[in-house]
Amino acid sequence: QVHLVESGGGLVETGGSLRLSCVASGRAFGASAMGWFRQAPGEEREFVAGVNGSGERKYYPSSLKGRFTISKDNAKNTLYLQMNSLKVEDTAVYYCASRTTSLPSAKEPEYDYWGQGTQVTVSS
Repeated sequence: QVHLVESGGGLVETGGSLRLSCVASGRAFGASAMGWFRQAPGEEREFVAGVNGSGERKYYPSSLKGRFTISKDNAKNTLYLQMNSLKVEDTAVYYCASRTTSLPSAKEPEYDYWGQGTQVTVSS
């Protein structure tokens, strides 16, 4: 069983930056692929970024256009999401998630554990 806790959300102006963190419990962090998802009010949960167990392979939807960067520090059991050039449409609750395999995925049902989410609000 894995417990995930996100932090780093908050209110930021358009064009600003935030770094989200997700701390994981357990000893299998280095073997677990992880990802970030977000959900805006009234919308479906959306894939933001994914990384394999080692942290070597990273995946993003093309719509983000390089503004977001995922990273994984296995020594600290921590996942990060660096968000730059933020837009109002980035406003959402951001969730980190973990798989029980090292293989990454962009599909919500393939993740086994989820954090409680952290709110990111971008003001105009």
